[in-house]
Amino acid sequence: MSALTETTAGVLSALFGGSPAKPGPQMQAVLDRLEALGARPAGTVDAAAFRAQPGPADAVASLLAEGVGTPPSDKGLQIRDFSVPGAAGEIAARAYLPQGPGPLPVIVYFHGGGWVLGGLDAYDATARALALGAEALVLAFDHRCAPEHPFPAAHLDAVAAWQWASENAAEFGGDPLRMAVAGESAGGNLAIGVALAARDRGMTPPLHQLLVYPVAGNDLDTASYRSHAEAAPLGRQGMEWFIAQAFPIDGQTEDPRLNVVARDDLAGLPPATILNARIDPLLSEGETLAARLIEAGVPVTQRTFDGVTHEFFGMGAVVETAQEAMDLATGRLRHAFHSGAPGAMATLL
Repeated sequence: MSALTETTAGVLSALFGGSPAKPGPQMQAVLDRLEALGARPAGTVDAAAFRAQPGPADAVASLLAEGVGTPPSDKGLQIRDFSVPGAAGEIAARAYLPQGPGPLPVIVYFHGGGWVLGGLDAYDATARALALGAEALVLAFDHRCAPEHPFPAAHLDAVAAWQWASENAAEFGGDPLRMAVAGESAGGNLAIGVALAARDRGMTPPLHQLLVYPVAGNDLDTASYRSHAEAAPLGRQGMEWFIAQAFPIDGQTEDPRLNVVARDDLAGLPPATILNARIDPLLSEGETLAARLIEAGVPVTQRTFDGVTHEFFGMGAVVETAQEAMDLATGRLRHAFHSGAPGAMATLL
């Protein structure tokens, strides 16, 4: 079966019952706890109120506090907060340095949050797990957020952060010759944007790009948007709201930094690992992005995980599927860092 056909089949299975369409028990427990904490869906409150309310990380922490799941061990991880010059002022950053002889490979990580919210604390669990699992220095960067700072503020900050990291990673124990870029959701969009900018501007290229349920298109009527329009914690209304905050000017969503799947210049990008959640309106564009990269000759490992929703990736302490996804991600990153080989041309799992 061709890569494109397998990708299409993944979407059709979500629509017609080939795979579980409902969250598994562990994922449902997180969603139930998030609702119990009083979280409102995106688009039902303004940006300030949405930022102030509990998020998925709070739901996970609440479950862990009651003895559900297995609290992660930091294993001597050294964590340091600092700030760096963004495209228009300072942006917050955090370094995660695991034990081991250096210099260590580097992962530049961008959090999710629809370019509106998120922050380093909300995605701290992901950065910790990446550092430990990939045995790499993780440099996590914040960015200016919409609606106060709409597009392209976050994208410009991400490119500035990558440039800073390539010039300064050695000061934190990192190897600037072995760098990868990673991101979740809107952060996945920033991550592939960095890979494109590095290619086009002659900056240090990432060896690998880890894209977790990335925003990669502007079509809010794909198969997965229709199938998972009411999904929690992210449905179509929520994505419409995020897009409206970050891209307030008509026509902005046509920009190729957002509408990546419509680009015809994806050749020459580094190998990619793309991970998607089955119960997610972003599923279609994530799988389509994998197919488009493969068509452009980019080595891709792509997997869609059943029984989980958007935001599942950093929940390994309470959701076993999330740990499975993290293990796959860190395994691919270690391969990129230590072998220098891109791996198979396409692996669709």
